[in-house]
Amino acid sequence: MSGYKRMRRQHQKQLIALENKLKAEMDEHRLKLQKEVETHANNSSIELEKLAKKQVATIEKEAKVAAADEKKFQQQILAQQKKDLTTFLESQKKQYKICKEKIKEEMNEDHSTPKKEKQERISKHKENLQHTQAEEEAHLLTQQRLYYDKNCRFFKRKIMIKRHEVEQQNIREELNKKRTQKEMEHAMLIRHDESTRELEYRQLHTLQKLRMDLIRLQHQTELENQLEYNKRRERELHRKHVMELRQQPKNLKAMEMQIKKQFQDTCKVQTKQYKALKNHQLEVTPKNEHKTILKTLKDEQTRKLAILAEQYEQSINEMMASQALRLDEAQEAECQALRLQLQQEMELLNAYQSKIKMQTEAQHERELQKLEQRVSLRRAHLEQKIEEELAALQKERSERIKYLLERQEREIETFDMESLRMGFGNLVTLDFPKEDYR
Repeated sequence: MSGYKRMRRQHQKQLIALENKLKAEMDEHRLKLQKEVETHANNSSIELEKLAKKQVATIEKEAKVAAADEKKFQQQILAQQKKDLTTFLESQKKQYKICKEKIKEEMNEDHSTPKKEKQERISKHKENLQHTQAEEEAHLLTQQRLYYDKNCRFFKRKIMIKRHEVEQQNIREELNKKRTQKEMEHAMLIRHDESTRELEYRQLHTLQKLRMDLIRLQHQTELENQLEYNKRRERELHRKHVMELRQQPKNLKAMEMQIKKQFQDTCKVQTKQYKALKNHQLEVTPKNEHKTILKTLKDEQTRKLAILAEQYEQSINEMMASQALRLDEAQEAECQALRLQLQQEMELLNAYQSKIKMQTEAQHERELQKLEQRVSLRRAHLEQKIEEELAALQKERSERIKYLLERQEREIETFDMESLRMGFGNLVTLDFPKEDYR
């Protein structure tokens, strides 16, 4: 029993050592996965920060480009308008000169009109022409200013629309980046769950295999010890029977001596009885018959002693046969009893080992079912988490895009209303026509 206890303690130590080793392995595995999750989260945050800086830089660059384009656009219009004004003024000068010469010719051909009146008519005509040209120049400048303001307003609207497109592109780029990162995170979590599940099943298999191996070893040791115990008991009984067989002649000799003593005692009693009978017969019988009587008594005594000797031999033989039979029967009974006892002990051992094996297998089945439930529940929670996070991400995407589009729409409406108040009309379909101010 001390050997069994020592073996069980050793087996228990082996199981505890393996459990500690597997626990350390699982802790290391989970720490590795946790670091991977943290690394992914940090990298995702860094990527979003880089994207945000990149978008800010892009917006600033687009704003500078838009400002430069606007300034260039304004300068182009002003340059063209300056050129048009110069051309217009030169045209007016030519027209003024032509009209002046024409009037002079008409006045020179008119001999009936006094000179002073001619001079007054020429001066008045010059004034009217100058006034008309001044009005046309003022109209041209007004039209140029209106054209400049309207097209600059349109250009501002175009810049605003382009900025809106950049904002939409940026927010979609950000949201797509978040979705990609979230999908990568979910794929990583699923991979982590699968690797953890594989490790859990492998560890459970390793632990159960060691436990079953130790039980088989224990049962094999118990069986070998039981068989050795059976052989020892059989050897001890055999030695006992051999000793009994060796001791039997001494016992038989003692019993034979006892029977012999009883025979001798009986012979002595008969001899005494013979002598007494002989004396009595000699006393009551005539002397001449003594010889016959003595012979008769002697024969009778010899016959009885022969009978006693035969009985003695028979008693010896019967006693020896009886003792040998009794010894054989007793030894056979002991053998039978020992075999029955050992068989019962072996059956009890087999039943006990079967019970332990069944209990262990039932325990292993419960452990496996418990692990399957835990793995299934964890996977269900993970899938629910993934579904909720994707739904939340989609909701954020819809709300942010909706908020951006609504804000941009309000900004456009405000700009267009202000344009209407400024008298520019609808700028949505405005094209850049050739300048015509007349």
